[in-house]
Amino acid sequence: MARIQYVLPALLALGAVALSSVFIVDEREQVLVMQFGQVKQEIKEPGLGFKLPLIQDVVRYEDRILGLQSQSLEVTLRDNRRLVMDAFARWRITNPVDFREAVGPGGVEAAQTRLDPIISAAMRQVLGSVNSNAVLSEDRTGLMNAIRDIARQQSASLGIEVIDVRLTRTDLPEQNLAATYARMRAEREREAADEIARGNEAASRLKAAADREVVVTTSDARRQAEVIRGESDAARNAIYAEAFGKDPEFFAFTRSLTAYERALREGNSSIVLSPDSEFFNYLNAPGGKTAN
Repeated sequence: MARIQYVLPALLALGAVALSSVFIVDEREQVLVMQFGQVKQEIKEPGLGFKLPLIQDVVRYEDRILGLQSQSLEVTLRDNRRLVMDAFARWRITNPVDFREAVGPGGVEAAQTRLDPIISAAMRQVLGSVNSNAVLSEDRTGLMNAIRDIARQQSASLGIEVIDVRLTRTDLPEQNLAATYARMRAEREREAADEIARGNEAASRLKAAADREVVVTTSDARRQAEVIRGESDAARNAIYAEAFGKDPEFFAFTRSLTAYERALREGNSSIVLSPDSEFFNYLNAPGGKTAN
């Protein structure tokens, strides 16, 4: 019984030691087995791994593609224009041993700190040799590939590979934005003034044409009215002449009635005439006949 009491703890301790010597390598990672700060084993294939318990440690690194957003960088191009740019890089660890020796225990964060200035330097080198038009044209892809190749070459000693570099932002510096916006505003205001001037000119032409049409139409209408009025007066005079020729007495009578109507309206001024005036012939004569 006493022997069992000693054997059981020993078995448990042996099991714990055995378990601590076994580890699992995931397919998304790569592993280094370290002993007193020295690399003893490199494992890239997924599965079970073994290490010496207590004296060896396992350091895990990503085997997937990682991303790095670079810091904004003000670049002076060949045509002396200044642009604020940044980039996004994709990279992966290709040699865990070199990676460990280059960045130490800092791991991925330390590698990104080392990689960011490499990419910035590559951007300055490539973009400083081209004009601003190249950055905003189809040549942009070639420029990004050139930046990637330089960054890949300079970062190879870190045990990593730069897979791709993409320029994500291209802006003017803050001190140039106000002047650029002012120039754009002035250009838009000039175009607006041109449009207003052309509109006013077109409106003036339409107004002049309309005024001319009004004058022509009014003149033609007046001419036609005068012609009609003249024809009407001629027809009226002809009717009067014909009526006078048929019955002079009746014509004289109607003319007198018209004169009475116009002269004796309400509110007219008083008329002072001699009683034997011809104006009152049809008022004084019996039966409406002229007195002799």
